Amino acid sequence: MVLNGARAGKAARALGLYNDRLLPRILNASCGSQKLDPLRRQVCAGLAGEVVEIGFGSGLNIPFYPAGVAGVGAVEPSDLSWELAGERLRATTVPVLRSGLNGESLSFADDSLDAALSTWTLCTIPDVAAALGELRRVLKPGGTLHFLEHGLAPDEEVRRWQRRVEPVHRRITGGCHLTRPIVELLKTAGFTIRELDVFYEKGASRLSAADSLGIAQSP
Repeated sequence: MVLNGARAGKAARALGLYNDRLLPRILNASCGSQKLDPLRRQVCAGLAGEVVEIGFGSGLNIPFYPAGVAGVGAVEPSDLSWELAGERLRATTVPVLRSGLNGESLSFADDSLDAALSTWTLCTIPDVAAALGELRRVLKPGGTLHFLEHGLAPDEEVRRWQRRVEPVHRRITGGCHLTRPIVELLKTAGFTIRELDVFYEKGASRLSAADSLGIAQSP
């Protein structure tokens, strides 16, 4: 029992080191692919005023913030990801302030923000319903959430494979779910879907690239 406990402790430490020091670098490289730039440009289009970005990561959306963005509150739990964003932060004229570590508990006042941005983030937040509730709380009436998320595929054959591989996928990607029904989650949280495009990313595995891109509006 002691030996098993020691092994479990080593495994937990190794996983923690992987999540803290290696995974942010992997995500910075893979999610920073230039082939994703058109999608980032599309989801950021129309953002204006004071914006909160949850799952800020290494700031890969920064180059695509429109001129109308007055400031961005960046919510990001990983210190290393924030460090990796340094060059992009120094290059932008948009004020960006790290504004919390947890999308499930935002530090902003009620009805205080004009818009929100989330790209490939809702798949990983442990309590996604709480995070969406927080976005509803901090957005002004009529405020918009610009989202680009992967999740449950539109085709049942792909869904079956997503369910099979999700347990392993979650362990190696820091808790990323393959089967979250993004649009349903947004509607359940009280958002109205104003624009929506559902598609598979070209050249990527359909298991992890069934995307929903659009704008959801808070009442």
